[in-house]
Amino acid sequence: MKLTTLLATTAIAMALAGPAYAEMKIGILAPTTGSEATYGQDMANAVNLAISEINAAGGVLGEQLSSVIGDDGCDPQQAVNAASKLASSDVVGVVGGYCSGATVPTLKIFGDASIPFVITGANSTKLIPANPGNAFMINSTGNDQVAKAIEYFNSVGAKSLAIVNQGDAYSQDLADLTKKDWEAAGNTVPAFEVANKGEQDYSAIVTAIRSANPDAVFWTAYYADGGLLIRQLRQAGYQGTIAVGDGSNSPELFGIAGSAAEGVIGFSNPIAEFLPGAKDFIADYTAANGSPPGPYAPLAYDGMHLLATAIEAAGSTDPAAINAALMDADYPGIAGQITFTPENTLARSNFVVLKGNGGKWGLAQ
Repeated sequence: MKLTTLLATTAIAMALAGPAYAEMKIGILAPTTGSEATYGQDMANAVNLAISEINAAGGVLGEQLSSVIGDDGCDPQQAVNAASKLASSDVVGVVGGYCSGATVPTLKIFGDASIPFVITGANSTKLIPANPGNAFMINSTGNDQVAKAIEYFNSVGAKSLAIVNQGDAYSQDLADLTKKDWEAAGNTVPAFEVANKGEQDYSAIVTAIRSANPDAVFWTAYYADGGLLIRQLRQAGYQGTIAVGDGSNSPELFGIAGSAAEGVIGFSNPIAEFLPGAKDFIADYTAANGSPPGPYAPLAYDGMHLLATAIEAAGSTDPAAINAALMDADYPGIAGQITFTPENTLARSNFVVLKGNGGKWGLAQ
């Protein structure tokens, strides 16, 4: 075959196959195994849904997006390995971060590699001083959650509060902040307990709480263990208010706690079913994954669209340019407007109050 004929045949074949796109990799940092895997897979699904939408609209800077998952297992050491994997995978940015304790050690890795990082779930205030400047938190911080929690406890007339955490960066930070602000307002914390992750028998903590007889109990850790504590508290006869932080806002809490979760209060980031602008997102997510989106899907979805918008605004994949575009962002996400403080934290509180009713969450106020 003549060279000219070969070239012509090749060109026709390429035309019939459609346009060839370069590929831009996005990292997803999430716990897709372990006790928090439900949250992590939910976040990954939402990021991939956003990527499919972006690709259908032409991609970013003319390139199609693909994703690489780094499974942090909600464990600091595993998170370091996951972040190192992503940093060596030529990703132009990372979206994710659920467990704060697992997210904190990844900040240096992504910072050293100059990789922009949109943090969609983790919200411990310990992330702020550890941030080298390339990480942007689109979930409100623990300070915002504490303010919402104290506002609620005040509204029900609580004066004494038992606080239970698990000693990790997220739950201990939330517990310490709550204790500090609660006592500063003239209230008391008669029981401040630390539980081991994976604990099955909470009898010692239940006994301490019942002896202290607080008006309310605040569990600041994750749902897998929180559901057991709630069940054992009610079985032991505790009748006061029980509240949980945003690490326990999963519907899975009701499967673990059973009827004991009826009336439980949850302080939560925005959840899709309660967001006016999330109707299409819920339908598309459900169609793609066979189940409705979980608590952190809207933020993960917004995080991916925010990163894509910032790359387009930067006009390149240069990390400094993307970071500058993120810092100047004013993005209308389905979970609410995203702008940042000088500390790269969300410039508003996004917390809502939920209440367990009929085996599921509903808005409390």
